[in-house]
Amino acid sequence: MSQIAILGGGVMGEAVLAGLLRSGRAADTVLVGEKRAERAAELAERHGVRVVDNVEAAVADTVVLVVKPQDVPGVLDEIAPALRDGQLVVSLAAGVTTDAIEARVPSGVAVARVMPNTPALLGEGMAAVSPGSTCSEGQLAVAEELMAVVGRVARVPEAQQDAVTAVSGSGPAYVFLVAEAMIEAGVHLGLPRATAHELAVQTIVGAATMLRDGETHPTVLREQVTSPGGTTAAALGRLEHHGVRAAFLDALAAARDRSRELADD
Repeated sequence: MSQIAILGGGVMGEAVLAGLLRSGRAADTVLVGEKRAERAAELAERHGVRVVDNVEAAVADTVVLVVKPQDVPGVLDEIAPALRDGQLVVSLAAGVTTDAIEARVPSGVAVARVMPNTPALLGEGMAAVSPGSTCSEGQLAVAEELMAVVGRVARVPEAQQDAVTAVSGSGPAYVFLVAEAMIEAGVHLGLPRATAHELAVQTIVGAATMLRDGETHPTVLREQVTSPGGTTAAALGRLEHHGVRAAFLDALAAARDRSRELADD
């Protein structure tokens, strides 16, 4: 079985590691590059994998970069001498383009770019994958299979990655904000906080499951809940009055623009 190295043993790196092992991959086919000794020992004990330095890990067939965007250049410069033709580098670093990575690795190394999100920690992530200039169909499939162990995967042109960042990369925060607002409103209306929390959270989980597992368009689902002149219609009318749709459009455009700015830094 081919070998995979995960460079970066933080929360997302461990999520990918755990997902690989859950999927049936043998622990002896996975290397982890982690410089913090305490964290390295923790990962080795918890998952039974070898934790080594980045250069030693970089011999793997697939090298997964799960480090902060600002750390990518340094890590690539560190491992570049150890990389060889035919390897695949999969980057989960937000805003770092495949061009930027390809400029720091040998010409025979393929690159794929991934935008994950935090529900990957529970195996419910949404990742978008884009190929670099020399990434083959087979190598792109490897990147997709890698991310499928922590959720769902979509293939997009790299030019759309900033929009992906705005929708799904940052998306969990929008849902958390909606949950927070619903809970606070419930408390304002006289519910105990624990009750408001349970009502809001399970409502969001249930609605999300209907969206994911059904075949009904969100507009139709919304209309099915909205009786003419009823309570839902009254609430939605106030949300429309406050421009919620326009606010989301403006917010996601701001996230997309910021993603572009970070890529240019």
